Amino acid sequence: MAFVTVKPTRIDIAIADEIADHTNSKLEHTAEALTWGADEHVLLALAAAGWLYTRLRPDAERRTGNHLLAVSLATAVLPHILKSAFDQIRPDRLTVRGHRRGIPFSGRPRDAFPSGHAVHMGALASAAGLLPRSQRRLVRSIAAALSLTRVVLLAHWASDVVAGFVLGVAVERMLRPWTLVCKPSDRRAPP
Repeated sequence: MAFVTVKPTRIDIAIADEIADHTNSKLEHTAEALTWGADEHVLLALAAAGWLYTRLRPDAERRTGNHLLAVSLATAVLPHILKSAFDQIRPDRLTVRGHRRGIPFSGRPRDAFPSGHAVHMGALASAAGLLPRSQRRLVRSIAAALSLTRVVLLAHWASDVVAGFVLGVAVERMLRPWTLVCKPSDRRAPP
């Protein structure tokens, strides 16, 4: 049983109502396909593959691989813990007209807060800060777009997605000092 019940805001309800009134099956199917890009299973598999690849790379890349795997694991576990403490009904459970327009049912009915997909994407957007500027912008744009698919599908309230995204950024930033730190023995003395 959850300890805290989270209520949607008026803005959350207004956004969900607009989506339910103006969506269609094609849009919903597209959002449903895209949302897989933020799924924890997909991201964990990619992080594990990236980690294995970095085992053969220079030390800085190995640290980055360690960091991304640690962040992926943390952001996979944390939403499940939080969903057991917070209780919030998903917006797709509160619409009839939306289902007639193609909105599917998603996840457990009372597990809306926070959006796990958005937690993963917030962490990815934050980790993109380690990339060159052009790549950083692309990754952050993709992360934001994938997070928004959860709102389009009415799997989460907009505030759940924002909270999840911010939480993901915080997790990634909190892990940086431990996973990206350069050990003194790794530093080479200048020639």
